[in-house]
Amino acid sequence: MKILRLEAHGFRSLKDIAWEPGDLNVVIGPNGSGKSNLLKVIELLVVSARGGLGKHIQQAGGMEPLLWDGTHPGLIVKVRTSPAISERDAHRGRLTYSLGLARLGTSSAYRVERELLADYYRVESGELDQPFKLIERTSQHAVMFDESENGLSAPEESVPEEEALLSLAAGPFTTNRLIAAYRTSLTDWCVYQDFQTHSAAAIRQATLARSETVVAPDGQNLISVLHTLYTTSREFKTAVNAAMSAAFGSDFEELVFPPAADQRIQLRVRWRSLKREQTAADLSDGTLRFLFLLAVLANPNPPGLIAIDEPETGLHPSMLPIVAEHAAEASRKSQVILTTHSAELLDALSAFHPTTTVARWESGETHLQVVADETLRHWLGEYTLGRLYRSGELETVA
Repeated sequence: MKILRLEAHGFRSLKDIAWEPGDLNVVIGPNGSGKSNLLKVIELLVVSARGGLGKHIQQAGGMEPLLWDGTHPGLIVKVRTSPAISERDAHRGRLTYSLGLARLGTSSAYRVERELLADYYRVESGELDQPFKLIERTSQHAVMFDESENGLSAPEESVPEEEALLSLAAGPFTTNRLIAAYRTSLTDWCVYQDFQTHSAAAIRQATLARSETVVAPDGQNLISVLHTLYTTSREFKTAVNAAMSAAFGSDFEELVFPPAADQRIQLRVRWRSLKREQTAADLSDGTLRFLFLLAVLANPNPPGLIAIDEPETGLHPSMLPIVAEHAAEASRKSQVILTTHSAELLDALSAFHPTTTVARWESGETHLQVVADETLRHWLGEYTLGRLYRSGELETVA
């Protein structure tokens, strides 16, 4: 399931934006232009579906930091997606989910003011005047519908006002398969914004041996994911070995995962020139970040959406073509969104003609502009994205 159109109103610097991404996306713009806020609003949708929206907003400092200029009365996020389940008709199952949060007075508290999950296919085709609703919620009532659009109202006291109704549509007793599939697909989306590699980070320590196949948003389960995929997927092991060899030369031999105490495992890198394997505690920040990106982008069964904030951070420029190649390959299975202000990464992505979005900051708000395909192809006939970015021309062609 991928984003076809995303709207945000009143969220941080995204006062009023509408964005239509492609499969492989790069979002450029200077620091402070709002690139990261685009990923944060996607993260808000994921958290809303998973549950724990109240805790998420509390950790952000309450509602005020989430609202445009800290004064907006609330925020609205609306996303239209590709089908969460296979449909014979490609238009059916393209659901639209909207979530509105209202701030309570001047406090940090809020409530879910409006929530709707609906299929607008029959409205667009002219069959009906109203969308086929799956979930509808206002401040007064909350209703879930079965596949015949028979509604089941929830008692007012049973639905927490700080949590999305979608997050409650889980478990084997959900009667509408579209709701269940949509929620599962949305909760699988992965947004990566804060991968820590400092000396005390969990990523540098031995970890409990357990089967994990998707890197968590904070990246601290990387060793478990690498161990699982590297030892069970020949495709993944081949891709990682090839990428590490391309980055570090023939001296790289393989990753190894020796046992440690208390059912824990370690991550080590074996080099041909060294007798001693290098532990995760000794690896450079750049090497760990490179392995993190490989675990995310070379995953043989990736989530429907992968968003990474500034993947170039801490990497040598020679690694960026490898990252770009894996991002392009991952976009065959997932929707990939990269934010960057690295001309070198943009150069590396040029050959793959990504959907390019320019973020601008004007009068306190972010504006997003997708560069038209024909315009981009014209410019890429003579220049690379990085060269256009360095010259400042990329912002003017949007």
